[in-house]
Amino acid sequence: MKGTIYLVATPIGNLKDITFRALETLKTVDIIAAEDTRHTLKLLNHYEITKPLISYHRHNEEIKTQGLIEKVLEGKNIAIVTDAGTPGISDPGEEIVKEAIKNTIEIIPIPGACALINSLIVSGINTKEFSFYGFLPLNKKNRKEKLAQIKKEQKTVILYEAPHKLQKTLQDILKNIGNIPACIVRELTKLHEEKTYATISELISNFQQPKGEFVIILDLNKIEEDEQKFTKMTLEEQYLLYERQGLEKKEIIKQIAKDRKVSKNEIYQEFINLK
Repeated sequence: MKGTIYLVATPIGNLKDITFRALETLKTVDIIAAEDTRHTLKLLNHYEITKPLISYHRHNEEIKTQGLIEKVLEGKNIAIVTDAGTPGISDPGEEIVKEAIKNTIEIIPIPGACALINSLIVSGINTKEFSFYGFLPLNKKNRKEKLAQIKKEQKTVILYEAPHKLQKTLQDILKNIGNIPACIVRELTKLHEEKTYATISELISNFQQPKGEFVIILDLNKIEEDEQKFTKMTLEEQYLLYERQGLEKKEIIKQIAKDRKVSKNEIYQEFINLK
């Protein structure tokens, strides 16, 4: 008789954010496949759970998946857990689900913490429609293409980012999408949990030395209205708007050109003619 695979959501930070059902599942399965066994061991020790642990992360997912599937086919029940949150969401889990479906193995989700959803509901940004992009690509070309894709969205967009990459990502958003309203949620459910509501340029100023884990929520719901608004403004009015937001002259000219869908040289020439 085949076993079952359980996708068990674990706390993002606060160890109390785990369900009774999740604890019951972790106590009853035969094996726990964890993204980081040392990290998961702290959770298990806290709740006095003793189970065999297998390392299962992004770098060994392809190799380990088949072995785990074979154990389930032999009748073992396995729980998949990540360091924090729900498996399969920017974390290991997706590949074993695909293989389980091929082998007609039952997959049961054990709901719980999910950083993107909890960040969204405190962002004050439209929750009716949203797109989740996870972490942006590191490759320059792929990253630029992804940002161009995001700019076309007419809804809320959610990103994850690590502290050492936050400044670069915010700068890229400003350059490729614009100085849009946004919210950054830092260290969700942890001691230093923080929500910051601001424009992208303000967020760049606020997070000069970022620490912790970050969720970025972008408000692209009014981007069409903003573009129409800019066409009704004079160049001087638009320049002053960005100047008040802390942008330098070169950044302002570049941003105005982007807003109006013209070249930087054309905007620069317009300013010369105004003098």
